[in-house]
Amino acid sequence: MLRYAKTGVLGILGLALTVLAVILIRGAIEAPSSTAAAPLIAKADTYDATIERDEWGVPHIFGKRDADVAFGIGYAHSEDDFATIQEVLIATRGKLASVKGERAAVSDYLVNLMAIWETVDARYESDLSPEVRKVIEAYADGVNYYAALHPEGVIDGFLPVTGQDVAAGFMFKAPFFYGLDKTLMAVFEGRIGKGEGLSKQGVDAFLPARDPLPIGSNGVAVSPARSADGATRLLVNSHQPFAGPVAWYEAVLESEEGWHVAGGFFPGSPFMLHGHNANLGWANTVNEPDLVDIYRLEVNPDDEDQYLLDGTWRDFEKSTAEIRVDLWGPFWWTVEREVLRSEHGPVLETPNGFFAVRYAGIGEIRQVEQYYALDKATRFGEWIEAMKLQALPSINYIYADKQGNIAYVYNAQFPDRKEGPDWSGVLPGDDSSLIWQGYVPFDAMPKIINPNSGYVYNANNTPFRATAANDNLDPGDFPDRLGLQNDMTNRAMRIEETYGTDNSITAGEFHDYKYDLRYSENSAMMEIVNGILAVDAGDDAELQQAQELLRDWDRRTDVASRRAALAVLTAEPVIVAGIRGETPPEPMDKLREAMSRLKTHFGRLDPEWGEINRFRRGSVDLPIDGGPDILRAIYGSREEDGTLTARAGDTLIMFVEWDRTGKLTSESVHPFGSATLDTSSPHYADQSPLFVGMRTKPVRFTREELEGHVEESYRPGSRGDG
Repeated sequence: MLRYAKTGVLGILGLALTVLAVILIRGAIEAPSSTAAAPLIAKADTYDATIERDEWGVPHIFGKRDADVAFGIGYAHSEDDFATIQEVLIATRGKLASVKGERAAVSDYLVNLMAIWETVDARYESDLSPEVRKVIEAYADGVNYYAALHPEGVIDGFLPVTGQDVAAGFMFKAPFFYGLDKTLMAVFEGRIGKGEGLSKQGVDAFLPARDPLPIGSNGVAVSPARSADGATRLLVNSHQPFAGPVAWYEAVLESEEGWHVAGGFFPGSPFMLHGHNANLGWANTVNEPDLVDIYRLEVNPDDEDQYLLDGTWRDFEKSTAEIRVDLWGPFWWTVEREVLRSEHGPVLETPNGFFAVRYAGIGEIRQVEQYYALDKATRFGEWIEAMKLQALPSINYIYADKQGNIAYVYNAQFPDRKEGPDWSGVLPGDDSSLIWQGYVPFDAMPKIINPNSGYVYNANNTPFRATAANDNLDPGDFPDRLGLQNDMTNRAMRIEETYGTDNSITAGEFHDYKYDLRYSENSAMMEIVNGILAVDAGDDAELQQAQELLRDWDRRTDVASRRAALAVLTAEPVIVAGIRGETPPEPMDKLREAMSRLKTHFGRLDPEWGEINRFRRGSVDLPIDGGPDILRAIYGSREEDGTLTARAGDTLIMFVEWDRTGKLTSESVHPFGSATLDTSSPHYADQSPLFVGMRTKPVRFTREELEGHVEESYRPGSRGDG
């Protein structure tokens, strides 16, 4: 079997797939066997779920058992986004290239490299409780039932979906949010110092993209001590791509076994990932502590199948990844690629040598267990116990509840590294004492609970700025080996300059601060602008005009601004390159490009921002406020006509409130609507005007609130009308 460095068979995360190794060319004259629909339809008879869609098409799912509700969300989400769910689960199986072609082969390789299915096969029954297995298997049955009724949209070989598919999806997806994919790419490309080439925030997780979009998020919680009316308030404000495998879907679930939640779900997830239940809620934001360690291995010069550990040559564990790549029509390639593992973890053979990688989440399958426990927690103590499961490798939590508790947890599986070595660099691979075996306990994680200031926040920034200065964590209390981040975002600065300066926040102010449109004077944006203003324009009249516009800019990104376009188009490529971990371009070069773009397409350097910054969905084409790293986060892709089309940023937004008596109210908005793929549905873009207008709709959390607002009610399965 030929190996990577000698053949270049398969690159990692964006390198082209080539066919220079052992490749089998097969004509796909025999299609993968299709699963009979009848057993999948019959299985639905074991569940009893009612789906009631409100006037916005949001599904409210009721059942006696948690399993009934899980079956219902699997079916309802499939009605609205089956193609994405199917793609996510195919990717989880390491089979995406058979559908998407060469570009998706990197995802399939990662499934094999991370030993996803070896782990699932070994630990599914031992590590997951029977209760959780029932729920995820019921969700799979809901997807299967929908697929069996709609075979025209099903890819051959996809069915049946299983509970193992659901568990594997969480296991595969989670490490990408803290940047494991970027670390693997850095190793492969020779940028093996972990400080180089790694971004401050995540990009599109789970599936590789040609033009990945930034993801991030804002979360804020305010206790009665800081609210004007004694209420507790929570902002849930994730930043994701508007569509795709990590785009939000909104639903409300209620079972008679106590599972009652409202919030956001990813394709392939039966669990509410953030939002609220009757008593408590939380927002998630991306964090990126140093959770990956890289080891340089010494390979036996006489036997390249061995590496040195503690003075002894050890054999690599070897397996073969067979990656089927769709070509055209009835033909495909099947690429065989050797996968190596050492005691440390996965091994990459590169032109620079052999490197092993050990990362948070390696071998962990209990993510579904923790999300289920979080969903069903009824008070702060139970929620903390769920957090102590420590099955989720990263992600910040901003928490609030009806008792007035608020909290911030910089959550991660922090490797339990020993003192002494420089864990930020490449480690020697021949010393087994450097192969950590567990994680730092939950009690040692950075966290803030009920600070005197009455508020906590995160916007993908350092955990050492999460509330008022007097209540912030002391960096000296945390060892360097945890690898905590120290950066700030504009969004974090503006939270401090809005929520953080108001000691008596009303409901209206809580809403308005979230939609702040300004860049802080201390932001990366203003550093770029000030650098441009410091350039001597000489007798360049057009540059003088550009500098005058930037000098007079009020730092806002509202649609009527005539100065925001020049600033954002100049700085956005610089800021986003930094977010992605790339070398930022020269600001003056980008200024010249922005000036040319504006003059070419709009005939002036100062068109209104809303002429350029557009929200497009079906027949909807509207100007939209906001921009990169604004609290009203909007990231757009550039169009040939000079405009930008919003593709990511603010997605599902929720404002959650418990008043001084503990009464819950909740509002939300989605960029599109519940029918994420059905262009003929009235819910394809019905929320878009609300979203663009920075308005919300009520979350009808209880049956009483839902009464009178049911647009459609049905019971999927043979007990109902399907």
